[in-house]
Amino acid sequence: MTDPLADIRAEMIADPDNAWALDLGYAPVLRVSPAARVLVIGQAPGQKAQASGAPFTDASGDTLRSWMGIDETTFRSASVGVLPMDAFYPGRGTTGDLPPRPEFAAKWHPRILAEMPHVRLTLLVGRYAQRHYLGLRSSVSLTEAVRSYRDHLPLFPIVHPSPLNFRWQAKNPWFLSEVVPELRALVAAALT
Repeated sequence: MTDPLADIRAEMIADPDNAWALDLGYAPVLRVSPAARVLVIGQAPGQKAQASGAPFTDASGDTLRSWMGIDETTFRSASVGVLPMDAFYPGRGTTGDLPPRPEFAAKWHPRILAEMPHVRLTLLVGRYAQRHYLGLRSSVSLTEAVRSYRDHLPLFPIVHPSPLNFRWQAKNPWFLSEVVPELRALVAAALT
């Protein structure tokens, strides 16, 4: 019996477009399963996630799980998938990590998503995922996308849970008081 997601992962590893990452000793950092009911689409793994091989193994992951209202065990279960916009750490730029390669999601996501038929809720974490999946114009701000999350369901745009986003959260207290409770309710409903 074949495992289509394992086959896609093997193709990803063999893809010449990803040879640079494999030369650095990187393996794709994603966690997908046909049993997933909630899917988190983020930007790209950071250095810690790339080193550990597991997505969201840092303070961002702690915050994300808190916002979702789930524990580590549930987050790491087959019911929750994590599919980044690029499955390899893109490297460091002058102001932080480099952005995910735009061609990665276009090439791999449709095939992966086709093997995940039970996803009921998809969290779009950050601008890269939101622009790709919501088709947002560059003039639409992250704040506007997150504030209008109801317009996009079952795609749920959220800000990145990085500790570096504390200024955004301080300027937008409605996110924690209004959006996060609805996110938790929708995650709970999707997982039952």
